[in-house]
Amino acid sequence: MANKERYFYMSPGGVFAITKPIDGKPATPANGGTIGFTMKTTEEANAWHAAGVANGGTTCEDPPGLRSDGMYLAYLRDPDGNKLCAFARAG
Repeated sequence: MANKERYFYMSPGGVFAITKPIDGKPATPANGGTIGFTMKTTEEANAWHAAGVANGGTTCEDPPGLRSDGMYLAYLRDPDGNKLCAFARAG
């Protein structure tokens, strides 16, 4: 699915996204790319996010929560700066 400068490949096991960095900074291996993990529930996404932060990750973008299209997203950057996201269908 393409939306101007954002491209997503979604499967039952994950998402591959290519976008221009939304923070306006230059693209790097960790800015403009996101590694996504499918979660069964929003609680699982929150637990994943909390474990990541407890182990050196930092929250990025908005706090975990509901986004468009009923997707619950929890973003963080790992200690190496890679952008990760846990996502679940809300409801």
